[in-house]
Amino acid sequence: MMPVARSAALALGAAALAACSNAPELDFSGPTAGWEAYGSSPGGGRYSPLTQITAENVGDLEIAWVYHTGDYEDGTNALGPSSFQVTPIVIDDTMYLCTSTNRVIALDSETGEERWTFDPVVDTSMIYTQNCRGVSVWTDPEAPASAACRMRILTATLDARLIALDAVTGLPCPEFGKAGTVDLADGIGERDPGEYGVTSPPAIVDDLVVTGSMVLDNRRIDSPGGVVRAYDARSGALRWSWDPVPPDTPALRDAPPDVRYRRGTANVWSPLAVDRERMLVFAPTGNTSPDYYGGERYGLDYYSSSVVALDARNGEVQWHFQTVHHDVWDYDVPSQPTLLDFPDRNGSIPAIAQTTKVGTVFFLDRRTGEPIFPVEERPVPQGAAPGDVLSPTQPYPVAPPPIHPQEPLRPEDAFGFTPWDRAKCRDAIAELRSDGAFTPPSIQGTLQYPGMVGGANWGSPAIDPERGIMVINTMRVATRIRLIPRAGWTEEMDTAQYGFEPQRGSPYGLERIPLMSPFGAPCNPPPWGTLVAIDIAKGEILWDVPLGSTRDLAPFPLWFDMGVPNKGGPMVTASGLIFIAATSDDFLRAFHTETGEELWKGRLPAGGQAGVMSYRVRRDGRQYLAIAAGGHGLLGTNGGDSLVAFALP
Repeated sequence: MMPVARSAALALGAAALAACSNAPELDFSGPTAGWEAYGSSPGGGRYSPLTQITAENVGDLEIAWVYHTGDYEDGTNALGPSSFQVTPIVIDDTMYLCTSTNRVIALDSETGEERWTFDPVVDTSMIYTQNCRGVSVWTDPEAPASAACRMRILTATLDARLIALDAVTGLPCPEFGKAGTVDLADGIGERDPGEYGVTSPPAIVDDLVVTGSMVLDNRRIDSPGGVVRAYDARSGALRWSWDPVPPDTPALRDAPPDVRYRRGTANVWSPLAVDRERMLVFAPTGNTSPDYYGGERYGLDYYSSSVVALDARNGEVQWHFQTVHHDVWDYDVPSQPTLLDFPDRNGSIPAIAQTTKVGTVFFLDRRTGEPIFPVEERPVPQGAAPGDVLSPTQPYPVAPPPIHPQEPLRPEDAFGFTPWDRAKCRDAIAELRSDGAFTPPSIQGTLQYPGMVGGANWGSPAIDPERGIMVINTMRVATRIRLIPRAGWTEEMDTAQYGFEPQRGSPYGLERIPLMSPFGAPCNPPPWGTLVAIDIAKGEILWDVPLGSTRDLAPFPLWFDMGVPNKGGPMVTASGLIFIAATSDDFLRAFHTETGEELWKGRLPAGGQAGVMSYRVRRDGRQYLAIAAGGHGLLGTNGGDSLVAFALP
């Protein structure tokens, strides 16, 4: 399988279009910039200082080049279709990315011409979600400029390996681990195929490479542990590990020799963030296993659904803030903690913004974890499944307000394109317990809203520091969940690939599925996806607009701009623009940062369920936008293998 860049033909086409257009000449006076990390900076933010593309000329954007990775799985040879979710990075004039099978590729960032590829040869046949969201870069300040592996691309794989590659050649760095590879399964113990791996790029801080892990949800109570580890960027030696167990937990005893970390603990599957000045690593945690029943956690969820600040030098916890107490809704912290300077009367507060699946947004002092806006513990519905005990309250910031509805979904709220399918949705809602965001999972059946995917998800916020605006996309799709007592659990449920989760070792299996009409539309009212801007200083929602259309979900003429399910994230530019794909229709869009007005949209060859990024590498060069357009298997969008770059003529 040899991927091919179609850049030459596309460049000729672009030149022909430019020759016959009346587009104004490009402005080369603004800054140049790459995209050094997954979130643009080590602390996230998804902000570009570039200004060549503006509100006045964004309508002239066109495709500059397309690169086809050759990696696409429709589900025939794996448990499910692949998902192309990468946000590339650009260092100097080279773009680096990973594919859904963990191949790493280097391209000329201005032409899309392939420079090298590396294939770690991952067996994806038993991997449920094939995706890789990014790679990271580290440069050895002590190595000679011409030394091999002076600049390294660090990537982690679906089968739990950490790999260092020479950024120039793509060859493994032989002194890193064993021939360029560190085994991340070391100390984890027994794991099922596809149960443990990494989907997010590692974090880089000084000479350390820090990574968490993806652990499949709802498999069993003794899933592989969620340890976070730091490795020496030169040698690959383990420098520290943080086992997310409560403070003063006794050391493991009588564990098998291959288990050094407590099993079933909260993992960190989303991207980490780094404060280089304070030498802090911020970890967004998932849930203690299993997600929807906590009767046998015995306090092990102390760090679940939290932001945890770790000392980058030794992995010790400096503080943690829990966004959901005793989480039995899979409301784990999904997005990268995002660093910002929060405006204050005395200057600014070093802060982080944390978005959640619940739809809450917390602004925290990153030195202490103290909330900047007060947080209230509000009573929530009770009535846990037998054997479990719920938290009586959950934390809500007084500002900003939630970006997802928190009220119960009622039968009269049901949506339908026709009276018939609306009636079906109304009946489905009436059968379920529905008491708002924290309705307990039940044997009867519970309507979970926000659903299992949020609210906010891994796309993460974008922050415009000049305008003091944070932008985040949300999903609004209800989920039907039902706890199934073990006596009623069947072999068919146990082997089902979709809709049922075993939660082995607990008293209940789980049925979990989006609440949809017979026509395949969500039963809750639209918008099913929104783009939200928050005035950071005031803690107020500045605007909230529907995101996406039914263009690729329904036949013509049923194409409505009503807001659709989405996965991916926004970016913002210094020129006052927001760019985002993410939606279930195949478009990349531009919005005005201050007003939310949609200014442009460009057609993609497949679903753009990824983070868009921007770069300009030469003073006399163009500003590019790049987006992975390969779809999302579980979202059901159009699949493919395209990386698409846009620029002005």
